[in-house]
Amino acid sequence: MQSNQPPERLRVLRFGVVGIVNTALGYAVILTGLALGWGDIVSNAAGYAAGLLAGFALNRRWTFRSDAGSRMSEGRRYMLVFLIAYCANLAVLALARSLGFVESPLAQLAGLCTYSILFYLGSSRYVFVGRPGLRVSSPPDAAVRKP
Repeated sequence: MQSNQPPERLRVLRFGVVGIVNTALGYAVILTGLALGWGDIVSNAAGYAAGLLAGFALNRRWTFRSDAGSRMSEGRRYMLVFLIAYCANLAVLALARSLGFVESPLAQLAGLCTYSILFYLGSSRYVFVGRPGLRVSSPPDAAVRKP
């Protein structure tokens, strides 16, 4: 069976482009929310929600060209992978702080890299993959025997 997936290096590049797009969108929503008087917390939550939704849609269609499974089940897996990657990011920051790297750009970069790598791996290996049993395939001709 031939896959409609682009080569791995192209998927990584597309994932990065989607990350830039959803970050820009999320930041625009945050700034808009602040301008509208929503406050830090609501503006931030709205921005992250917009970025996650855009990232999901773009990664599903463009990066991974997913046509397997339901969007709801992929969406749940996407949120789970996001939470794991984000918690790993926070763990890296906590470790860096415990080592004396408080408010360090290098610690932030290490957390960001951890987040990005885990999010890509989770997306490519768990979220946007074909699920066994979702498609009914006909048996090969050789396997069909007539009495």
